[in-house]
Amino acid sequence: MQRKSFGTMPCPVARSLERVGEWWSILILRDAFYGLTRFDEFQKSLGIAPSMLTRRLNSLVESGLLERRRYSEKPPRDDYVLTEIGRDFRPVVWSLVAWGNRHFAPEGASVQLVDRETGVVADPILVDRNSGRPITSRDFKPGAGPAADEQTRRRLARIDTQEAKP
Repeated sequence: MQRKSFGTMPCPVARSLERVGEWWSILILRDAFYGLTRFDEFQKSLGIAPSMLTRRLNSLVESGLLERRRYSEKPPRDDYVLTEIGRDFRPVVWSLVAWGNRHFAPEGASVQLVDRETGVVADPILVDRNSGRPITSRDFKPGAGPAADEQTRRRLARIDTQEAKP
């Protein structure tokens, strides 16, 4: 059965999931943030089948999140290095770490985001770059962008009507 592509849907969440929505992809990116670059490092860390790892790495390269850099000609071997697009995914992984610790780690956190200088555990939040205010559902809502189609505009308009109800 052929998987549906989200790549052309007029939704940034759907388009993002097209690139990183498969769980192995997110774990590969996590390991890349931890400094892993080589096929055998990813395979050992994740316990993933070589064929699946090859497919996921190829997909991440095609999507522009990783870049191949040849480090050996004989035999041919590549490093997989984060691109700017890949590095921009780091806050998403940090948010998943915090969310996972908060909701799915009854034994306690196994990984935490910590301040490099002080070692103090961070509690990441999403902040509006323009105002510096934390983004909460009380103060912010999704709104139609300039490329929104009519269906997207109708879907987002429902937010206002639902919030206006007593």
